[in-house]
Amino acid sequence: MSLFPPAIDAQAQAVIRLYGARGWMASTAESCTGGLIAGALTEVSGSSAVVDRGFVTYSNAAKMDLLGVQAGTLDRFGAVSRETALQMAKGALMRSRAHVSIAVTGIAGPGGGSAEKPVGLVHLAAACRDGRLIHKEMRYGDLGRQGIRLATVETALSMLMEMAQA
Repeated sequence: MSLFPPAIDAQAQAVIRLYGARGWMASTAESCTGGLIAGALTEVSGSSAVVDRGFVTYSNAAKMDLLGVQAGTLDRFGAVSRETALQMAKGALMRSRAHVSIAVTGIAGPGGGSAEKPVGLVHLAAACRDGRLIHKEMRYGDLGRQGIRLATVETALSMLMEMAQA
């Protein structure tokens, strides 16, 4: 029995198959999901050939120390921002052997939201060794903490597929 819903299991299996067939590796940089993306991928048998490493960077200090996110970025835009997500993705790529990295930062709630940055706001970014970058801003709404985190995992896995198919 898997730890994840069937849809996430299917997505993770597809990522592992596609990346494995290409000889690619992936890395994750996670804040609000706390390692769930890496967990979904490593739930799949054979994932050790694809998953290089995962960074759980919940605090701003961890984002700076482990991924090289700039203090000025955090001060100007905040941890939950396009700019921070992109720096997280680039940092994970540079600090791994991965071909593609995926990064997420958001507000899973139930607290911590504001009018400008409500609960359910998540920024995701993916970076590829060929220089491609993609960013998505998701506003899931208040699905509850678990709902927001699982929805973020689904979006992240979709973005990993998108990077491999482009």
